[in-house]
Amino acid sequence: MENRKNNFKKERFGNKNHQKNYKDSYERSASSEGFVEKEDNGVVVGRNAVRELLKSERAVDKIYVKKGGSHEGSITVLIAEAVSKSIPIVEVEVQKLDFLAQGSNHQGIVAQAAMKEYSSIEDMLALAQERGEKPLIVIADSIEDPHNLGALIRCAECAGAHGVVIPKRRAVGITPTVYKSSAGAIEHMLIAKVTNISTTIESLKKKGVWIFTSEADGTPYYETDFNCACAIVLGSEGNGVSRIVKENSDYIVSIPMYGKVNSLNVSTAASVILCHAARMQRM
Repeated sequence: MENRKNNFKKERFGNKNHQKNYKDSYERSASSEGFVEKEDNGVVVGRNAVRELLKSERAVDKIYVKKGGSHEGSITVLIAEAVSKSIPIVEVEVQKLDFLAQGSNHQGIVAQAAMKEYSSIEDMLALAQERGEKPLIVIADSIEDPHNLGALIRCAECAGAHGVVIPKRRAVGITPTVYKSSAGAIEHMLIAKVTNISTTIESLKKKGVWIFTSEADGTPYYETDFNCACAIVLGSEGNGVSRIVKENSDYIVSIPMYGKVNSLNVSTAASVILCHAARMQRM
């Protein structure tokens, strides 16, 4: 491990010491308590999420819309697109939409689709090869807030990442709120659900992927060379990246903070680092 890290530093950065003390690059906010959503049962909630669902190749059983609604604007467009694809439209009372949405803001429309299939690390690497690109994988280490995970997936898709890895335990899964928070980006993103993040990291290393973890006291992200096959790890809202994951990483990167607030939300930090990494990979 030590030789791997030293060789990486020497190759990418020479002998200059870039280690500086900066504030943490993402928010350590406590996860929300109370209502717990069920994982993906094929329900897709909200106008943006349904729009992206209709663009995808996933089978759609039916679409529920608010009964007696005027069906103006984007709802009308979505209904027309669904009808053109021979997808049944069912008008229901708002209480039915509320039940299906499990507390998420459904905006008057909910789709019932086939459950999203999880992918594998091999699928992500194959996608990168198919596109002729260096792998860019996002690893979410125990993120518990569904809004944060959804926004993170959206950032990953916009940056052209090849997949997002989430753990099976002590983390939010793919729920209606995650779907909605991703603004439908989840329909275009490979998601892998793994038993052990550390084991996955070791597997990625063996496949030639460098591991960059976003944490405090690391190299500024803009002084880091991401022009390689890389996986970027972002930690949970409460505890950040676990100790063993941090120790198994090749490099620690940070976003310097210059204001009075000393941290960014995890999805905001992801957008900064991922867009920078994506740009460097395409130089």
